[in-house]
Amino acid sequence: MLEMYKKVVLQNYANFKGRARRKEYWMFFLVNIIIASILGFVTGLISENLKIIGNIYSLAVLVPGIAVAVRRVQDVDKEWWNILIPFYNIYLLCQDGTVGPNQYGADPKNRLEDIREIGKDLN
Repeated sequence: MLEMYKKVVLQNYANFKGRARRKEYWMFFLVNIIIASILGFVTGLISENLKIIGNIYSLAVLVPGIAVAVRRVQDVDKEWWNILIPFYNIYLLCQDGTVGPNQYGADPKNRLEDIREIGKDLN
């Protein structure tokens, strides 16, 4: 879970090209919600003046959040501006990606690699 979050925030900070799996998007979203909730709870307990820490965190993850959403929508072979349509955006974020390559790049869910990983457990 944290590996997916670090991949989005550190490796693909402002990468709007390519595709992102559902798992990558939703793990980023989940960890982001957990961190924001903890920051909100802790700063609320300590002092209201520390809310700037939460604001700084929100600004720091704004670009990676938009970037992973754009890559996720591109995985279902739609254009980036579809993230601007609220309910359709949620629908697209939940859809399985296009199998095989599409106009935005190779399939991030390498099914052959997944099969090889399953076979390793048998040995």
